[in-house]
Amino acid sequence: MSIVQLPARLAAGAFILNSGLGKKDLPDAAIEHLQQMGATGVPLLKDLTPEQFRTFIVVTEIGLGAALLVPIVPGWLAGGALAAFSGGLLNMYRKTPGLTVDGIRPTQEGTAIAKDIFLFGIAGTLILDSVRSRAVKKLRRKLHKDG
Repeated sequence: MSIVQLPARLAAGAFILNSGLGKKDLPDAAIEHLQQMGATGVPLLKDLTPEQFRTFIVVTEIGLGAALLVPIVPGWLAGGALAAFSGGLLNMYRKTPGLTVDGIRPTQEGTAIAKDIFLFGIAGTLILDSVRSRAVKKLRRKLHKDG
């Protein structure tokens, strides 16, 4: 992990980890509502029982949050996982009636979910920084070897 990634990884990781921990004790009705919303963006979620969904979402969010916070997890890997997760959230936002004005701009109800675009942006930053860092290291090795 490069030092440049630290602020983004800390912010996103703490946010997602806290979200996962908070979902462990949600009432069944709240989990069922989250599952219905989630299935709008990721249709496979509707095939799970509510208890399976609870386990899936809690483990996913805690695991992703931890992966972002642990420095030994490469930025490209943490960023890829965050991109997949936030992409699902954005797809849910886009497809849920009443959350957007025109398919993109959020309604008042959609603003809370539209913020997930920041998670997607952080994911892109982590991936791009990792690719750039690898390219720079490769170039330095080549220059050192040739020089």
